[in-house]
Amino acid sequence: MRLQNRRVLGAGVLALGAALALAGCGAGQLTQTDSQQPAVNGTHAQVKTIVLRDAAVQYPTSGPGYPAGATPSLTLTVVNIGTQDDSLVSVTTEDGTQATVGGSKTVVAAHSLVIGPDDAVESTNEVQTTPPTSTSGAPSSTGTATGTSSSSSATATTTPEAPTSSATPTAPEKVGQATVKLPALKQPLWPGQTIKVTFVFQNAGPVTVELPVAAPAHVKE
Repeated sequence: MRLQNRRVLGAGVLALGAALALAGCGAGQLTQTDSQQPAVNGTHAQVKTIVLRDAAVQYPTSGPGYPAGATPSLTLTVVNIGTQDDSLVSVTTEDGTQATVGGSKTVVAAHSLVIGPDDAVESTNEVQTTPPTSTSGAPSSTGTATGTSSSSSATATTTPEAPTSSATPTAPEKVGQATVKLPALKQPLWPGQTIKVTFVFQNAGPVTVELPVAAPAHVKE
């Protein structure tokens, strides 16, 4: 009888220990999951008032990866959450090689700077280049029909000046759009790999991030 009680007691202790162990593992897992960032297409980083969102290497259009010697473009959004304008000074790879930065480098306060591939920075704010239709026949009909030739010539010389003053405005400089093209890769870069890049801002300073290769924008059927 005593032996049976001991066996029952021992089984109960083991069951209790297993339950506590499972509870501890569950608590640890919840804590670790709570501290992780959700899976997104790109890397998030922040330095002072500058926030980098969805930073990644553009998915290659010609294949699943980049061969050695390729110069991939970056895609990300730079957000200035401060009250003072900032600017992107440089972008360098881990070995200190400078990337090529084009377009606008200013990150306006409380605004964002979108960095995308070359074909994404198009003239989205084009101004109409066709000049306004000129009513060339209208000036000759103004005035009385019995007027002298001198009065009609006077009106002809003064009227054409108005259309020439409305010259076609030039397209404004794009604000908030830029391109960053990395230097030639020394080794292939495939999806699942990362490349370390450092962004330097005039006021916020440097921030180093590991950029993954972005997922394709369109899935081919």
